[in-house]
Amino acid sequence: MEKIKSIFSEQPQFDAPILVEGLPGVGNVGKLAAEHLLDQLKATKFADIYSSYFPPQVVVDEEGVIKLVNNELYYSKADGKHPDLIILVGDYQGLTPEGQYDLSDHIIQLCQRWGVKTIFTLGGYGIGKMVEQPRVLGAATSKEVVEEMKAKGVIFSKGEPGSGIVGASGLLLGLSKVYGLQAVCLMGETSGYFVDPKGAEAVLRILASILNVEIDFSDLESKAEQIDLITSKLKEIETPAEPKREDLGYIG
Repeated sequence: MEKIKSIFSEQPQFDAPILVEGLPGVGNVGKLAAEHLLDQLKATKFADIYSSYFPPQVVVDEEGVIKLVNNELYYSKADGKHPDLIILVGDYQGLTPEGQYDLSDHIIQLCQRWGVKTIFTLGGYGIGKMVEQPRVLGAATSKEVVEEMKAKGVIFSKGEPGSGIVGASGLLLGLSKVYGLQAVCLMGETSGYFVDPKGAEAVLRILASILNVEIDFSDLESKAEQIDLITSKLKEIETPAEPKREDLGYIG
């Protein structure tokens, strides 16, 4: 098998499309946001990406049918409001540094073939604690783009993220700059302890504003409420009840 193999079920024609990447990562923020976006747009799948850099396994659905783990590409054509969009989602990222680089470069080569000039990568920014109102931090390929994103509510904070951006969200950003593309990474704050629909919603609200896409967030809000309920119950378990004070006034 080739190290990376793309199989196309359709060859759509694009007009200056924008790529949105949302693969698994911290809090699965990017994955949740991208999958919600493609559901809302009723986007059409047009390609599967298979690779020996992915884990050697298949996933099994509820009916017992298997699928080799992969990444998938969807598209949504311009509707007079938003531009042509290509959305990258998937089960896994590459398992090795070489795999991460090769897969990201593969995506960039496809982007150049389709005339993509702008890429948005979506991810989570783990802060190690629960957060009620996640900020959306950003990184971009130029100062001009940074200023554009600031106007949309993206926060560019000195020293954050201090350790850089790991994985596809970072590499697509870096390789975009090498190949002369414009790219932005949007990172929703998350504890990193759970799948975080609240962080995903924060990221997607800003992305929707940038792309001029109308999104119904009720599903993400419902999922966030479920996570809040789980975390509140965990807190109750972790916090022992105060012992009852007995009336010891009878001791003389």
